[in-house]
Amino acid sequence: MSKQHSGDLSLRYIRFAEEEAAGRSPLYGALARGVAADQDAIRFLMTLPEEKRQPNLLLAAVRHLFGSQADWPHFRRSLLDNADAVRSVMLTHSTQTNEPARCATLLPVLARLPQPLALVEVGASAGLCLLPDRYGYDYGDRVIRPAETGRYPVFRCSANAGTPLPGEMPQVIWRAGLDLHPLNAADPAQAAWLETLVWPEQTERLGNLRAALGIAAAHQPRIVKGDLLGDGLVELCGEAPAGATLVVFHTAVLAYVTDQGERQAFAEHVTSLCDYWISNESPRVFPGVAERVATSGPAGRFLLSVNGDPVAWTDPHGTAIDWFADAAVV
Repeated sequence: MSKQHSGDLSLRYIRFAEEEAAGRSPLYGALARGVAADQDAIRFLMTLPEEKRQPNLLLAAVRHLFGSQADWPHFRRSLLDNADAVRSVMLTHSTQTNEPARCATLLPVLARLPQPLALVEVGASAGLCLLPDRYGYDYGDRVIRPAETGRYPVFRCSANAGTPLPGEMPQVIWRAGLDLHPLNAADPAQAAWLETLVWPEQTERLGNLRAALGIAAAHQPRIVKGDLLGDGLVELCGEAPAGATLVVFHTAVLAYVTDQGERQAFAEHVTSLCDYWISNESPRVFPGVAERVATSGPAGRFLLSVNGDPVAWTDPHGTAIDWFADAAVV
């Protein structure tokens, strides 16, 4: 029997509307509030495994089947009249939101590490975040472009004055990823699912995702099927070339490991495998790290940490970074 109660599920959807969708997607905010207040919608979600009840997955599944719904009444009708079809999509798909714009918040750290780098991403999906050196970045006062020719995305990221903006791209000489269900950017159906996970109003984000998918399809970063708590991570780290700084990183992944003890075990294990461990997650994921920050970040922000030391608050979609750490931390 599920440990999650219907009331907790309603609160989860309210929190999504208030902390994640607010200011980004008025439609998804309204739909999430509709779900939270509707007993039939909540009953439908309770028929799913707990890990399949997240707002992004429900919203994307309905959109995948029926397109963007105009409002809550249309969404409710599409969901409840086609519950079996929606359930099937939710059971066979995952919220592998491969947001390459998060590289804009990782780059200030990656560029300061001893070069060259070997990257291992945990929860890599299609590997879009394994290609930070192939994208462009606009930090307002500084624009950084890749050596890559042809079409590439340019991610706009607001950085506070304390952010150590990179002067040049990091040198990545090896990269690999680990995921429970690796995606192939070159597969049209899998790419289409990733596009569906982009929220309806975010046209610039969708354009950048498509450009990143094109780069990933051309370069085919290696993604290995495996569990972050299994042996796959150990094996991947063992393959990294000598002479490179080994970096293991993850963004918006550990929230799906619901057991806090398992999260902590991962944290203790990963630091023994690499030179640098970069975590970009909700502050609720590692509360012990969050407790070391003097002031709370804005609602919905991620906490960026390096080897367990908190360094910045970041926007979940990579559009902002507020650095607060001493420069010596990285």
